[in-house]
Amino acid sequence: MRESDFCLPYNPELVTRAKELRKNMTVAEKKLWYGYLRGFNYRVLRQRPIAFFIVDFYCAALKLVIEVDGDSHFTEEGQDYDARRTEVLEGYGLRVIRFTNDEVLHGFEEVCLRIESEILLNPP
Repeated sequence: MRESDFCLPYNPELVTRAKELRKNMTVAEKKLWYGYLRGFNYRVLRQRPIAFFIVDFYCAALKLVIEVDGDSHFTEEGQDYDARRTEVLEGYGLRVIRFTNDEVLHGFEEVCLRIESEILLNPP
C-alpha cells in the first residue's frame, strides 16, 4: 500500500476491481452519479480505492465519502463490516454518509439536499 496524491493510503491491488465496479454501477449509483455527482461543484471520484476499501464516491476537496448501500448491508454481518469500515475511514479524517438504494431511487431530491447540507456544515 502507498500514499496517493490525495494523502490517503492507496492499495494498487484494488485498481482492477475498482474499474470493474465503475463499469458495472448499480442502478442507484448510476442515478446519483449521472443525476447529481457528475456535475457536482467539486471533483468526485467513483469507486475510489482508499486503504483496503473501495468507496462508492469520494470528494477530496470535502473529505467526503458517499456510500450507496444495497441489501447486503442490512445483515448483521454487513452492518458490523460497515461500522468498522466507517471507523477506519473517519480515522483518516473523512466524513462518511450513507444512503440506501431506496433513498436514492425514491427520495433523490432529499439525498441531494443532504449532500448539500454536508457542504454547508463543513465547507472546504
